[in-house]
Amino acid sequence: MRHEDLDPPRPLPPARWWFAWAWLCALTLYLLAGCTSLPPREPQQAQAGGGPGLVTVRGADGVLSKEEKRQTLRELSQEGRHELLRHHLRTLTQSGDADLYRGNRTRLLVDGPATFGAMKAAIAQARGRILLESYIFEDQGVAAEVADLLLRRAADGVKVAVIYDAVGSITTPVAFFQRLKDGGVAVCEFNPINPVRRPGYWGITHRDHRKLLVVDQQVAFTGGINISRVYGSGSASWRRSAPPAGASPIDDGWRDTQIELRGPVVPALAKVFETTWREQGCPGGLGEPPDKPLAAEPGERVVKVLASDPRDDGNRIYTALVAAIDAAQVEVHIAMAYFAPGEVFVQALCDAARRGVSVELVLPGRSDSSLVLHAGRSYYTQLLQAGVRIFEMDQAVMHAKTAVIDGVFSTVGSSNLDWISFVANNELNVIVLGEEFGGQMNALFERDRQASRAVTLEAWERRGLGGRLMEGVGRLLERWL
Repeated sequence: MRHEDLDPPRPLPPARWWFAWAWLCALTLYLLAGCTSLPPREPQQAQAGGGPGLVTVRGADGVLSKEEKRQTLRELSQEGRHELLRHHLRTLTQSGDADLYRGNRTRLLVDGPATFGAMKAAIAQARGRILLESYIFEDQGVAAEVADLLLRRAADGVKVAVIYDAVGSITTPVAFFQRLKDGGVAVCEFNPINPVRRPGYWGITHRDHRKLLVVDQQVAFTGGINISRVYGSGSASWRRSAPPAGASPIDDGWRDTQIELRGPVVPALAKVFETTWREQGCPGGLGEPPDKPLAAEPGERVVKVLASDPRDDGNRIYTALVAAIDAAQVEVHIAMAYFAPGEVFVQALCDAARRGVSVELVLPGRSDSSLVLHAGRSYYTQLLQAGVRIFEMDQAVMHAKTAVIDGVFSTVGSSNLDWISFVANNELNVIVLGEEFGGQMNALFERDRQASRAVTLEAWERRGLGGRLMEGVGRLLERWL
């Protein structure tokens, strides 16, 4: 059983051992049942930029007219790299319509302290409604601080609703969530491990891996950061000093990325939460946000929301990212926590490198999931031989899930590049179009690259037998990691 993002788990309460055992049994049956497939890759169509979809642009007042849409896209193109922008916009339509939201303001948040500072400030300013969804919600450190703040806001009359994943939060005491409920917070456990807790909502392999906070219609946050104590300090702390005495090597110093969004995309992200709440049969209503944002269109960013669900016909995040890599003409920069994406995705990266695209990956040098780490490393020889540059981060736990392609197509979200994210989890990413935000993403990628060590083909081919054996095991189990 893999608990993504978890530090070494605390012992389970005795009453929950049976449920953990049942989950393991169900997972074993799932593994034996076979593999879920992913959508086929169509690189020729992606490179041509063609496709059947339409571009729809929405603002604060709804769908824009054709002239307003053209003007928005012209203004976006004026940031630079306009040919590349149009190319990737066409590529987005190849698998369906490109539904975009204009007029947004975005802010990159690097690591836990900056993210939780911004999130707590937003929660403190809520006037009507707070929606929080997290794979992991712990009861210690900064996570406990968030819980206390939610309780205070509920006591102030703000509607507060929380969704947490039953597996991701398996080590969090039930009493912690009961305290939230007793304090007026509406709490919903996604697909409980115990089927009698909420009959009719037991999908043991279907997990909610999203990380989402929406406050009123003012601001939303998404990315890779859970409500977890491991984000108590920034990743730079590992380079400044040793971890605190007695700390686990994955207790602190996590390198992660979140994005803050303001503008017309915020209600769209609220609908993602509302859909999950409704489909899960969560108790209680969510209320309504108080009114429109003070600034209806506070910025210039154009954003697309990608919410994936394993019950969908295909994974929208996977499809969009593979198509963008196949369409890449200049560069592909990926920083990823868990990299075991399968042969098709790896081949897309290799093909891009062979046609002259600069493909660079920043991946973990240490991880809380050893098998995923080795599964990803099993592709290193193939990638390096194709000209892909690989860097491993050792001095912090790389947990970001970001990519920037050709400097104009950027994505931040919860989805890893692994099969669990592709076929078993609810995930949430946003795509931000344009060179200005792409420049910020590339600057952050460069910082991560500088803080990582290069993996060369010559050195990699000298690795030991033990590592090679673990890579074989990881590749064998890749689809279930």
